[in-house]
Amino acid sequence: MIQHALVDADGVLQHLPGGWVAALEPFLGQRAEEFLLETVTAEQPCLVGDGDFLSLLTDQVTRWGLALDPVAVYRAVWHRIEVHADTLALVQQLRSAGIGVHLASTQEAGRAAVMRQLYDGAVDAAYFSCDLGIVKPDPEFFRRILAGLGAEPDEVFFVDDTPANVEGARTAGLRAMHWRHEEGLDRLRAGAAALGLPVGT
Repeated sequence: MIQHALVDADGVLQHLPGGWVAALEPFLGQRAEEFLLETVTAEQPCLVGDGDFLSLLTDQVTRWGLALDPVAVYRAVWHRIEVHADTLALVQQLRSAGIGVHLASTQEAGRAAVMRQLYDGAVDAAYFSCDLGIVKPDPEFFRRILAGLGAEPDEVFFVDDTPANVEGARTAGLRAMHWRHEEGLDRLRAGAAALGLPVGT
């Protein structure tokens, strides 16, 4: 019987309006995508709690010779989060029915802190890669969450918009579903209902 739901953040519970490249374009113009790709590569240690992302971003701005305030860029892009109200409402429905609901997301510490504040009171716990020391889709990511929850794998339902992450969860024994917010809430509700979760119609 499912006792807990793990919910991915970006693509499932939240999004960055317009996407990452569009968010960077006001600062970098046509170089936005190139800058983002370099950032994504460089930030990997930060995702497991090794290093400070803002310092990394500051170094990159300096290296590129940009007349930008790294803190302003960081806040305008990485701290800009819009919650999908319909997904959150479904999460709240599960919580009201007694199902534990938790975030399970790959994030660096600064953005994780923003998300903790954003979802305070809306989820029971938030599990971030920067705290766990490992990223999805490694099955160990999920095993560490299970240890924190004190739950058996088949008691946990996981939702993520990346197929590899879903496979990693399944390898760890979780009941997992691939779903993107763009697919519509009906499909997510149907998948949850098939596992006996109280999601209504």
